[in-house]
Amino acid sequence: MTFEELLREAEPALRRFVRFQIGNKQDAEDVLQETRLAAFRSFGSLRDQQNFRAWVIGIARRKCADYYRCRKPAPLPDELSEDALTQSLHGLVSASPVRETLEELGDRDKEILRLFYFEDLPQERIAAMLGVPVGTVKSRLHTAKRHFKDRYPYPPKGEKNMLTKLPETMPEYKIAPSDAPPFPVKWEEIMGWFIVPKLGEKLEWAMYDFPARNRTEYMIEEAVSRAEVHGIEGVEILVKEYEPMENNRIDDRNFNERRLVAQLTDTHCRILAESHERGGVKRYYTFLDGDAFLDNWGFGEDNCGNETQIAPKGDIIRNGSAVTTKDKPFLLDVVGRYTVTINGKTYDTICVMDAANYCGDGVVTEQYLNADGRTILWRRFNVNDWRFDRYQKRWTEMVPENETLTVNGETYVHWYDCITDYIL
Repeated sequence: MTFEELLREAEPALRRFVRFQIGNKQDAEDVLQETRLAAFRSFGSLRDQQNFRAWVIGIARRKCADYYRCRKPAPLPDELSEDALTQSLHGLVSASPVRETLEELGDRDKEILRLFYFEDLPQERIAAMLGVPVGTVKSRLHTAKRHFKDRYPYPPKGEKNMLTKLPETMPEYKIAPSDAPPFPVKWEEIMGWFIVPKLGEKLEWAMYDFPARNRTEYMIEEAVSRAEVHGIEGVEILVKEYEPMENNRIDDRNFNERRLVAQLTDTHCRILAESHERGGVKRYYTFLDGDAFLDNWGFGEDNCGNETQIAPKGDIIRNGSAVTTKDKPFLLDVVGRYTVTINGKTYDTICVMDAANYCGDGVVTEQYLNADGRTILWRRFNVNDWRFDRYQKRWTEMVPENETLTVNGETYVHWYDCITDYIL
């Protein structure tokens, strides 16, 4: 389908979303137009047209946030007025007082406020919809407004008001090869999760889609306690996932919480177990669960994990954008030394490449580590026909401006990057 056809189908939901976020109708129309224009410009980066609606609403969410970021914060009302539930809809962007106050109310209060303020329905229309007299609507509306006023403003709810330190747009960076030989590194991070499994460790990291360079999701992690899985002791990591990409959502939620148990030894770091809730059921996976665990959480032969002492092995050879690998499983190797400049800082790093292991077949990754073994930059590349059955396009067609690598003669295309708060 064309962009115009997809937009036409998504327009009603898009309009409702923006109008719900922005009380001023003229401003809402301006934001809608900005959203349509931004979507048109970045349409080529959309990998699956079936995700168009969620994708364009994600753009609208960022445009609404930009709208309120440019405005001075409105004072909290001393008493409830129409403005508190319309002009104060800036609160509906990212952990708002208005939204969370509404969540404190009963269903009847929420319903009448939604119909009157957010859907702009006259009281006569509401009465007809609910099958009650207009006088009853007036009474319910008065009661709901009083209940709202009693709870607004409320004490902050801590976690919900937490915002990541990581920027919404990927910082510009430069990667320059160095003639100096790679240095050995002690790398104790959990592969793919970037945190060191030691009590007290905390970390934030985020993913950024290319070429738009927009942040797609971010994680806040903390090593919270000692834990034991099938007699093996490790450290439990609390992982809070915010704004996950559609394919990473659990039960279509915008927030996930996982718990990992990881083991760090002198030679390896590996995940022992993972748990999360799906469909109202707490689900657990451990290293004894075979492919069900290994395909998602394990790494290395028999889930031995990633090596913590790393140096070049000669299993992966890189020459510019051309990469060749040996024919063996679990390819992870140091391919060179690079100077990475990002966020105004310069780092001396080694590049560790993983060839079709942690992220699955048809994927290679670059991980730039400093001498302390901390990730400065992580980059993912997909083989050109990766998931062709799903996307019906090759990656050079979907993101023609993105960087490419040649791995054993095949083209791989850059998809997304990750950075951590370590570089801030």
